[in-house]
This record gives sequence, structure tokens and C-alpha cells, in this order.
Amino acid sequence: MPEKSEKLATPEESPVIRLTDVLLVEGINRKASDILIEPLENEVRIRYRVNGFLQHGFKFPHHFLSSFLIRIKVIAKLDISESRLPQDGRFKIRTGEKVVDFRVSVVPSSFGEKIALRILDKSSLLFNIDELGFDEDAVNLLKESARKPYGMILVCGPTGCGKTTTLYSLLHLRDEPSENITTVEDPVEYEIPGINQVAINPSIGLTFAASLRSILRQDPDIIMVGEIRDAATLDVAIKSALTGHLVLSSFHAMDSAGTITRLLNMKAEPFLITSCVLLVASQRLLRRLCPSCRQPYHPDSVMCQKLKIEPDGFTFYRPQGCSVCNNSGYSGRLGIIEVLPLTAEIKDLILKRASETQIRKKMGELQIKTLWKQGSDKITSGEVSVEEFLRVIAEDEK
Repeated sequence: MPEKSEKLATPEESPVIRLTDVLLVEGINRKASDILIEPLENEVRIRYRVNGFLQHGFKFPHHFLSSFLIRIKVIAKLDISESRLPQDGRFKIRTGEKVVDFRVSVVPSSFGEKIALRILDKSSLLFNIDELGFDEDAVNLLKESARKPYGMILVCGPTGCGKTTTLYSLLHLRDEPSENITTVEDPVEYEIPGINQVAINPSIGLTFAASLRSILRQDPDIIMVGEIRDAATLDVAIKSALTGHLVLSSFHAMDSAGTITRLLNMKAEPFLITSCVLLVASQRLLRRLCPSCRQPYHPDSVMCQKLKIEPDGFTFYRPQGCSVCNNSGYSGRLGIIEVLPLTAEIKDLILKRASETQIRKKMGELQIKTLWKQGSDKITSGEVSVEEFLRVIAEDEK
């Protein structure tokens, strides 16, 4: 049965209900990914995460917090009598013509329960791999691997870099009536029509590994694992890929070469990695400069040398801030992705248990576009500032 969406308050309803709705609608209007409600000693602070950075919202008196908590817990179907333990839930609201999902996390803190709301606005999402802003060669490699009948595709990167969106986009590429697609997630972030989605529940033994074992008896063609966290899940995922299933998953490593060495450290046999892994991708999100107010300047030779860019012929841009971008200097984000296909040369290194440094050196010889190279291309095209580039991408990712 579909989950019921909450209606926004009318003027006659209580101030707490209206305050809640103002807070939620403001988050949607700011295109925030998260809303944080943080109790301080004498007041409650609201902050919004926009383009990966927190922005200040408003504050309200501390004595409103208990009523506000009850309102959030009621619509998220949480236990209003429990204030000592963390709780998780979700709800929907209808605003205008669209329905927006919210994921709720409540944890006890020094001055009361803190609430984090993750905004899941389907209308602002792009589940089209061609429209994520990735390099054309990288997109072609991803498509080619995603269309194969079996094997494993791993997407790595820090939290909030868009891994799930990339995986959903690859599923969308294969989503046809002839395909049986199942996902295992913690939790299910976006409900996608036509795809079977399972939310894990470790408290009752429904882990990633246990879910995968059961799903294999459901005749799947394609399986998406929200995250490979442990050796047990990795073992089942590898066996699934080897027995004729296409497995997509995210993986917590900072880059493609690091993912290979981490797989080896998790006791995956080198011959199994080379047999089932099709490619490893590492991605990041960079704040895009606001085209209305970006300021041009010519970089000095030291910066060009650091970025490995010729000093002549390029104009760099820095953020300034205007009414269009809410004085932040940035407008939205764009993705960059480093794709490492398991070529014969890379497989040979894996079988020899080569180090991360050796794999990265071979990537350079194979002219694979690293995150550093793709990010520097975004600087020279005027889309990204040097400051944003250096904030997101480490020098050891050259």
C-alpha cells in the first residue's frame, strides 16, 4: 500500500505545525539535501546543507522543541515516548504538484534530541547516465560494462559524492520488462517503479549478506548492493557475479586504485577479483561556479605548474556572489568520475598483489583520466574554481 503523504498546514492549525511546514518548504526551496534541527542551551538552530555546505536558517525558542519533536515523530511514525535512544523513520509531504520524501534521524544530545532530515526530491534527480556531466569516455565505459550479462561494477568515493545516483542511473539503463532487477539498500533512498527494492534490518538478522543469499533464489538478472561493508557481503557479491548475475555496488574507498587494494585486504582472492570485476569507478561532486557572477583572472605560473596546466591560453574564474546564487558564488554541483576498467595489464598487477602506487602508475601509462585530470579540465573550462578543486581532490589523486 503506498505511503500516505502529509498535507501542508492551513492558517488555522497550531503554530508548531505551521513552523514545521515552513522549515520543510524552506529546505525544498533552497534545494537542500539535508535539514539539521540542533538544540542548543537556550535555543534551537536550523541549518540547511546546500551543495555540500551548511547554510544558516533560523532559530526558535527552546521551549518549542518538545512540541516540534512530537510533530516530526508523529508524521514519521516514530515512538513519541522514547527520547533516550536514536530512531529512524521517513515521511512524505505534498507541496504544489510534487511529493517530496524525507528521511528522519533522531538522536539524543546534551540539550535535547537532534533531528536530521534528508530531503529526497525525485523531481530534481537525473537517473540518466548521459546527463550527470561525466566525461564522454567514462560514460561509454560505464554503459559498456552495465550492458554485460554478468560481472561486478564498483563505484567508490566519500559519503555524499553521488555514488547511489550513478548506480541508479546504470539500473535505469537496464530497466526493461525482460530484466529482473533487485536492490538491497540501507535504507531504500528512492522508490523506483518496476524495481524490487529491499531495505536491510540488521536488528532482525536481515543484513546485506543474508539478503543477497535470499535474493539469489529469486531469479534476479541484476542486483544492486547499496554498500559492500564487510567480507561476508563481498564474498556473496563475488559469487553472485561469478554465477551469471550483474552486480552493482558502492564501496568506501577514496579512489579506484585504492578499491583494488582494499578488496585484497578484505581477503578477496586475486583470481576472483580478475574473474568478476568489470570496472571500478571513483567519483566526486564539485560546486559549479555561478555563471552570473564568476570573476575571471589569470593564474600565476606556480599554480599552473601545480595543476600541470600550460600558463598561456586559459582564463580561470573565482566565486564572487550575487542574488542568483544566494551570495555563495556557486550554483549547483557537477560530477567527475575516474573509471578503471580491468584490462589485461591491470589484471596482471592484481594477480601479483601489486600496491596502490603501482596500479596508479599503470593507470598513467594507460592514459586513464584520473580525478585530478578531470577536475583540472573543469577549471580550464570555467566551471570550477581552483579553491573548490583543491578542497575536494587530494594531490595524491593526480
